Amino acid sequence: MIGPVSDAPTNPGPRPEAIRFFGTSWVDHSGSYLVTRVGAALGALALAVAGCFVLRFAYEGLALADVGAFVEGLLIVMFAVCSAFAFTRTWSSFSQRPDPEKQASLRGFLTIGFVGVLLAYALRCLTEAPGEKLRRQEYETAVEQYERRAGRRTRNPAKKKGQGRKG
Repeated sequence: MIGPVSDAPTNPGPRPEAIRFFGTSWVDHSGSYLVTRVGAALGALALAVAGCFVLRFAYEGLALADVGAFVEGLLIVMFAVCSAFAFTRTWSSFSQRPDPEKQASLRGFLTIGFVGVLLAYALRCLTEAPGEKLRRQEYETAVEQYERRAGRRTRNPAKKKGQGRKG
């Protein structure tokens, strides 16, 4: 999370939260930010395609086992619904922080719908680092609050104490 810097006295104030694979390069788009975005998008797409092949092999295994059309259809519907659900949950988590308890209870759906998670991540990487907009808003709010607090502390508190006492 965003917190005061205690190990860097030259840069007091809140620090930006690191994003997986991007670190804090999202703040000023420095270093290899663009390359990392493209690499993360391509990597997520490649993993999604590989995941689809794994799901296809699983489906073919069920077809060879001759489990019946109902079970095969149920499997397809389950993966489609879970992937769609995982996509929407992941996509919305880039713009607002999800409730940790609810997220933990949905872990199974997100695991089954891993293709949706990967596709959401890949699509978000095309425009920004996943979660960048949310973290930027939080960081700018924290910096603004820090500057307001620091601005109030610039006056001499001893003068204020002396004026308040009479007697």
